[in-house]
Amino acid sequence: MAWLSILCFIGTLLAYFMAKRIHKKYPYLLLSPAILSSTVLIIIMISAQIPYDTYMHDSQWIVWMLGPATVAFAIPIYEYRSIIKEHIIAISMGIFFGMFAGMLSSFYLAEMFHFDKSTTYSLMARSISTPFAMELTQHVGGSVDLVILFTMITGIIGMVIGDVVLGGIRLKSHFALGASLGNAAHGFGTSKAYSRHREEGVIASLTMVLAGIFMVLVGPFMVHMIVFTLA
Repeated sequence: MAWLSILCFIGTLLAYFMAKRIHKKYPYLLLSPAILSSTVLIIIMISAQIPYDTYMHDSQWIVWMLGPATVAFAIPIYEYRSIIKEHIIAISMGIFFGMFAGMLSSFYLAEMFHFDKSTTYSLMARSISTPFAMELTQHVGGSVDLVILFTMITGIIGMVIGDVVLGGIRLKSHFALGASLGNAAHGFGTSKAYSRHREEGVIASLTMVLAGIFMVLVGPFMVHMIVFTLA
């Protein structure tokens, strides 16, 4: 049903722009466009019994646009390159251990619930932003559709509870806060970091992009190493 797919696409745009207006008037986290529009669309799709494939038929280019959007983060990164050079070792170490911890915890979670191999690989690839995760999962044998879902859930949960966790450990450094949000919650965390402080947003952008590049390059080896060693 082509008309239903087009209607889903139009509905997605309307839900997003309406959610932005609501969030501008009532700036609460749970009313942010990413959470509010997603919740409304999920409720509508379940209530109307709209298949996922029908929804994605004309809406898949929105996911494709995540690639150019991620590249756009390079602009503030270039502007703050002096800060990056100063902290390059800390950033690199944070990315490596953050990605390794994410993949390891995903593996044990998959083992706990007895996921099949494709779901396990998709879950392990979700620790980076969506465009990079889609590329990585194609190299390790996962599902693109599943990794999109897992990555979005990771980003939303990270954005929602990020302030609570970071407040609990009482981090004061904008650098450390930005790196944490970018590494753990990807695009959603970066958006949250920019709303807190520009320097936090820049570091979150850098961490997110570098983590994605790092995982695409060495992620397949790390995924198979973990599975081979621990399975």
